[in-house]
Amino acid sequence: MDDIVKNLETQVKDAVLRVKQDFLGVRTNRPTTEPVSNIQVEYYGQMLPIRQLGSIAIIPPREIAVTFWDKNAVGPAEKAIRESNLGLSPSIDGTTIRLAFPSLTDERRAELVKLVKQQAEEGRIRIRSHRDEAMKRINQAEGEKKISEDQKFSQKDRAQKAVDAANAEIEKLLVEKSKEISE
Repeated sequence: MDDIVKNLETQVKDAVLRVKQDFLGVRTNRPTTEPVSNIQVEYYGQMLPIRQLGSIAIIPPREIAVTFWDKNAVGPAEKAIRESNLGLSPSIDGTTIRLAFPSLTDERRAELVKLVKQQAEEGRIRIRSHRDEAMKRINQAEGEKKISEDQKFSQKDRAQKAVDAANAEIEKLLVEKSKEISE
């Protein structure tokens, strides 16, 4: 019956990983390639992320350059970047698109902090949902006499420890991302 707790631990790790991925997509004052690399571009009838169409480089202090391997990808990529709601103005230079990241306003920073808090809460909700399901399965196993009462309590304790560790990790990620946005 340890598989219930092991399954929960896997689901909880996945939830934390998803929160990390969500946070990578949120723009901060320092440019990162993550928000740009996942923009979907229609290229010869297929939707592909920009990272599959060219190389992405950060040019300090606040610029990203995307150099495409095929010049035919530049136009559709520029259109996709404009429509991506990242607030970027692409400028084309041959097979390269340059993206200047403007400094964040205080209002935009507050919006981004609010967004990452919402993403963190969604992660916590997923974790609670997985925990509730695991607790239900543990109680059901004890009711069906598959595990003893002592085993039930020890499994519930292990499950709660996994949930607490995941929530602590999400909180740590939230504090780091909020600090990064506020810089």
